[in-house]
Amino acid sequence: MIGVVLVDDQTLVRAGFRVLIESSPDITVLGEAANGRQAVEVVAATAPDIVLMDVRMPEMDGLEATRQILAEAEPDCTRVVILTTFELDEYVYEALRSGASGFLLKDVPPEYLLDAIRTVAAGNALLAPSITRRLIAQFVERAPARSGDRTLLGTLTPREREVLVAVAQGWSNAEVADGLHMSPATAKTHVSRLLTKLGARDRAQLVVTAYESGLMDQR
Repeated sequence: MIGVVLVDDQTLVRAGFRVLIESSPDITVLGEAANGRQAVEVVAATAPDIVLMDVRMPEMDGLEATRQILAEAEPDCTRVVILTTFELDEYVYEALRSGASGFLLKDVPPEYLLDAIRTVAAGNALLAPSITRRLIAQFVERAPARSGDRTLLGTLTPREREVLVAVAQGWSNAEVADGLHMSPATAKTHVSRLLTKLGARDRAQLVVTAYESGLMDQR
């Protein structure tokens, strides 16, 4: 059973998500919060697998709540998915940098929301929609590459760089294997090594690092 915490300052939004989520036999709602401060407390008390986090809320916004939750959470335990009304929202990008595993628009089809929860709970990031890559590219262009990220790239082999570029383009492990002519097991190993070497929680942070380091400009 996948445990979820709902965080949104609108009661009706939370109620709608709760009804939808609890219609699925493998997902349950462990708690709700109306602002970021409450979210931190509820997550600490319930240890959910997934937090569906609104961005704009009173008292503490979703960005700061995401930072605090992930700073306290054990790796690979609690994952945050950002909920937003706007496709290109710089808060979403900052949340990805802070460790969120992806984002969803609030008006997604019901079946997509449930699939997204299962996807992130399985350890994957919500990177397939092209809008995610456009969002990251747009906001990274506004700031110079970070020297720390460039230094980290120096620890990668040429093959690992190729895999990182592929991941940043939104490729799944199967697509990496096919596109770079390697076995699925080898592709999975390369991605795991990238996560370790770059200190990333998941594929979403690999994408951010690939752009911020300037690697995507070198293609």
